[in-house]
Amino acid sequence: MLREKLKGYKIILASGSPRRQQYLRELDVDFEIRLKDVEEIYPPELQGSEITDFLAELKAKAMTDSLSDDEILITSDTIVWHEGKALGKPADHDDAFAMLQSLSGKTHEVITSVCIKNAGNSETFNETTKVTFNKLSNEEIKYYLNNYRPYDKAGAYGIQEWIGLVAIARVEGSYATVVGLPVDKVYQRLCKFI
Repeated sequence: MLREKLKGYKIILASGSPRRQQYLRELDVDFEIRLKDVEEIYPPELQGSEITDFLAELKAKAMTDSLSDDEILITSDTIVWHEGKALGKPADHDDAFAMLQSLSGKTHEVITSVCIKNAGNSETFNETTKVTFNKLSNEEIKYYLNNYRPYDKAGAYGIQEWIGLVAIARVEGSYATVVGLPVDKVYQRLCKFI
């Protein structure tokens, strides 16, 4: 259905995330992956969704000059927001361990922002989902880190992996937002974008 609406346009996904790529494939649209290195630094006064909005737009700005008139760009950014602090991708094993220890037995928010942009229009939106973790033992955290190596994931975990099955007690909101792309919102916005 979306493929028909977007006829004549080429979708560009600026994300190396296999999870975002899979979700876009499942929307049944053709797209091209186009990557550009962007230093993901944001002003320290930004909070919550302001951070992810800023970073999604920063990634889009980096690609603007290379966009053709018939191309629609999608960029995205996800953080875990916990106790007034953004948890991005962990720097190393120790950082990931500390992140998971801090999430254990508590509720946090996962915020994903998306920027959709073409030559003449740009729109940024975000979605927040609350995730509650069961209490994790140090052995469970070590097992997860050693077997799944979630160093490319915000908050040092992937909900679609082992930890999501054994440690997540409750999800309030969109599961897809936690994975990294609020697909229902992307679909709705793309339907209206052109």
